[in-house]
Amino acid sequence: MEFDKQNLDAFTRFESPDSFYSNTSSSTPEELSLIQQFADALPHPVWVQTQNNEAYFNQAMTDYLGIDLNQHGSEKWQQFIHPDDLNNFTQEWHAALNVRQNIEIQSRIRKPDNSYRMCLLSMKFHHAVQSPLYWAISLTDIHDYFEIQQQLSQMITAQKNMLDASLDCIKIITPDGKLSHVNRSGRQALGLSENEHEFGMPWLDLLPPEVRASGKRALKRASQGLNARFSGKSQLDDQEPEYWDNLLTPMMDEHNVPQQILCVSRNISQQRQAETRLKAIMERDELTGLYNRRTFYKFFKRTLYKAQQQQGQVGLLLIDLDYFKHVNDTLGHIAGDHLLHVLGERFQKNLDPEAIVSRLGGDEFAVLVPNIQDESRLIDVAKQVCQQIEQPIKYAGRSINGGISVGGAIYPRDANNSSNLLKCADIALNDLKSSGRGGIRMFSQEMFESLDKMTRQLILARKIINSDQIVPYYQPKVRLSDGAVIGFEALLRWQDQKHQIQLPSHIFSAFQDYELASRISETMQLKVFEDMTRWQQQGLAILPISINAAPVEFLRDDYAEKLLERLSRFDIPADKVELEITEQSLSERGANYVIRALTLLKEAGINISLDDFGTGHSSLTRLQEYPVDCIKIDRNFVMRLNTDPSALAIVKAITQIGSSIKLDVLVEGIENNEQLSTLITCDCQIGQGFYFYRPMSGEAAQQLLQSESAA
Repeated sequence: MEFDKQNLDAFTRFESPDSFYSNTSSSTPEELSLIQQFADALPHPVWVQTQNNEAYFNQAMTDYLGIDLNQHGSEKWQQFIHPDDLNNFTQEWHAALNVRQNIEIQSRIRKPDNSYRMCLLSMKFHHAVQSPLYWAISLTDIHDYFEIQQQLSQMITAQKNMLDASLDCIKIITPDGKLSHVNRSGRQALGLSENEHEFGMPWLDLLPPEVRASGKRALKRASQGLNARFSGKSQLDDQEPEYWDNLLTPMMDEHNVPQQILCVSRNISQQRQAETRLKAIMERDELTGLYNRRTFYKFFKRTLYKAQQQQGQVGLLLIDLDYFKHVNDTLGHIAGDHLLHVLGERFQKNLDPEAIVSRLGGDEFAVLVPNIQDESRLIDVAKQVCQQIEQPIKYAGRSINGGISVGGAIYPRDANNSSNLLKCADIALNDLKSSGRGGIRMFSQEMFESLDKMTRQLILARKIINSDQIVPYYQPKVRLSDGAVIGFEALLRWQDQKHQIQLPSHIFSAFQDYELASRISETMQLKVFEDMTRWQQQGLAILPISINAAPVEFLRDDYAEKLLERLSRFDIPADKVELEITEQSLSERGANYVIRALTLLKEAGINISLDDFGTGHSSLTRLQEYPVDCIKIDRNFVMRLNTDPSALAIVKAITQIGSSIKLDVLVEGIENNEQLSTLITCDCQIGQGFYFYRPMSGEAAQQLLQSESAA
């Protein structure tokens, strides 16, 4: 006999087929005794069954079962097999007998305490030429091992179920990149079946071609014992692509050598969609749908870099909506938002397809046009921009009137980087707005000179204001018939470091800047009111004084309130103050602000004078619509009065119409007696000019008032 295990053995007997015992001889008593002695010498439970159904259970078997089957009958062996295992045991046993084949069967065996333990029954067929035929059946108690295996199996099953329950795609990969295991989510994502034989395939082959390089780098890093991560995607037939975040973690042995690699792939498709939506939100202006400032600058730099590499040209347009504040103030901010929204849609739909359009903020837009050959293409796009506001835009049944001003510049013709190109386009836009809003203006180098001049004037204006160098001068207004002084016009002057009086022409640009113009106006008004108060306190009969207002001062629509508040600080009758505005103030689209302010001031008792009349576009027939008390004929007509018949005709016409609608008419710029005589002939009543008085300081004006009072 041959026993190759160190486990307990046992033997059992069943009825065997007749063929098994045919042509065999019976065992001799000596042989049976020898078998019994050999069996009892074994420490394991053993049962020997001979060809004549002679059975012997050794002492180890008796001890294990708690009964001596040699005395109680070998047929009782079946009672020790668990009823649920008996049928399977019998079938396998008879199948082995038919072919005389060795067999191992696991069955539960009852112990003396009526508990069952899992045992391995190993049945071996023995037949030698000189020996009788018999079966040797050994019993090995594998209950503890079986329980451990069961626990391991349950753990593996639980782990597998846990992996399968995960929505993440979990894979086990060998360090050389072969696939060892994939959970359910992974199989579904990769299109794999449940068949285990499919595992062992190269993991990288399952990745889309475009991400294999990233996967290969990650696998190499993980096989070296380092964590790795990369982004990937998968797409099955007729399905949308799915995006994954792949994390590779090496699993090390006791020598810190990677044995396997755990790859956890998380589906981030929804996150990616959310990020895409968030990116769109972050890149776009919410109101117009155009690119916002931050995104535009990103495209701007990329486009210029590409143009630099390809030696191409890029056009830039900066856009301002004219009188946008007027829309907000008259129709409301919702109407202004509606205007911006409609224009944003029109820009996206109707501009050059290659153009990159952005809302920089407020009513400011920018258009980037790559790959232009010359300036003409950029101008064509600028014309497309201007056309978008020509189509009617309505809100709440009312038309929104507006205009567009466009400034343009070209890379690299005008500038060789983004910041300078923006500056050039902005210079062109400001140059356009300073000379009249609306239209298109391309940058030219000559604009730098104008910008430099404007910058120097603005700097000087701030210095004059901060240093309190502003002083009012007064030019008398006289009655032409007798030369009597009937009022003054307050004129801006400033004193330089050498105490020389300078003209406002040195700071002309400041009167087109709201902040500076408003600060200059406030300073002038307060100093004029202080002079008038002082003259009153000295017992002088003060005369009406005109103060000038620049058109830009009305843009915040609070000019009247501010002027009346300042006047209220002084004990000066309102009819002693006159406001002079230019004809330009009434011709621009912000004229509604001006008219509202003039109406409030007139109601407060302040007279209104319209300066430089006849040089603008106002109609004489519309004068009745304005709250104006006096119109001033510009000095240009007076200069040509005796040499140009048309100038004389204009003066006569203005004088006659002014009188007919009960407006005072003042002629300025009278410099000689010939002009005075002609004006008197034209029935002009009031005038001013060097022929009578030059502008004078406050002290000189005070002396003039004193002399007029004495006379």
